Amino acid sequence: MRVGLLTGGGDCPGLNAVIHAVVKKGIIHHGDEFIGFLEGWRGVLDNNSIPLTLETVDGILIKGGTILRTSRTNVRKIEGGIQKCVEVLKANKLDALIAIGGDDTQSVTNALIEAGVPGVGVPKTIDNDLNGTDVCFGFDTAVSIATEAIDRLHTTAEAHNRVIVCEVMGRDAGWIALTAGVAGNAHVVLVPEKPIDLDHVCNLLKYNHDHGKKYGIVVVAEGAKLPSGAQTTVGTKVDSFGHARLSGIAQALAEAIEEKTGYETRSVNLGHTQRGGTPSAYDRMLATRYGLAAIDMVHKGEFGRLVVLRGTEIKSIPLAEAISKNRTVDDHFLEILTGLEPKV
Repeated sequence: MRVGLLTGGGDCPGLNAVIHAVVKKGIIHHGDEFIGFLEGWRGVLDNNSIPLTLETVDGILIKGGTILRTSRTNVRKIEGGIQKCVEVLKANKLDALIAIGGDDTQSVTNALIEAGVPGVGVPKTIDNDLNGTDVCFGFDTAVSIATEAIDRLHTTAEAHNRVIVCEVMGRDAGWIALTAGVAGNAHVVLVPEKPIDLDHVCNLLKYNHDHGKKYGIVVVAEGAKLPSGAQTTVGTKVDSFGHARLSGIAQALAEAIEEKTGYETRSVNLGHTQRGGTPSAYDRMLATRYGLAAIDMVHKGEFGRLVVLRGTEIKSIPLAEAISKNRTVDDHFLEILTGLEPKV
């Protein structure tokens, strides 16, 4: 078969491992031929691609980023965009398309499937918020990076008797903040699923201060909402999928904490550090399993579906189900936070 690949949306560690697995198994076991579209859906619109061979993918499993590069291109917002993609895919004589990305990328995949394109999706997002799968590759690496940063913040915060507010990624879901915050022994963890109660945050910090802990670590997801209900953004522009650029919640919160408590408070924004670098061993393995399953689904004709992890098994679900909602932190996980907090 002749198969196309692309990576869309934000980059994350493990994308190259998926490409590596798909191409290697496809060529060695099925005799497939592959092309990779550059810069996500933009590459399909522009018919910009490269051949993917065993030589092309040799050694890329351990590398971060994506050799195909990526972009946030919403084909559905472009007049005639879906039809143009269909025409380009037909012109390249593809038997199938494998799209690696999060809910925005897969919303385009699903639209193309509805237009008759035989496609398969692979879930990718460090936010870990794609519905229907227990884990997305890239999440483990991002959490490891964030946890290491929080570990380091403890020592400098304690040395200066400061509160440090650490901002991590997480637009709609607080999985990184929750996991890295708990693993990093943060004193306060704030997620998008639960509005920030500034009084409660300050009471927790005051409790610790009164009981000998003269410093504090607060971990907050970028999408967490201020007491006013607003999110902090950079500018007013939105991307092609309608998302504002979130940033600055840590600084805004630091200013509010210092004003309310009198404690010297600083902020740190980890930003794209969480998305860069080489993938963890877990993410390399998970991404490889996803890639192998995706090419197998292509040869079984199981189109219109997303590869997912359920427990320890690789399964698949309809793409429409995967993009129907975000996988957010539920009450069972929020109880971890309340279970570790002192009563204030």
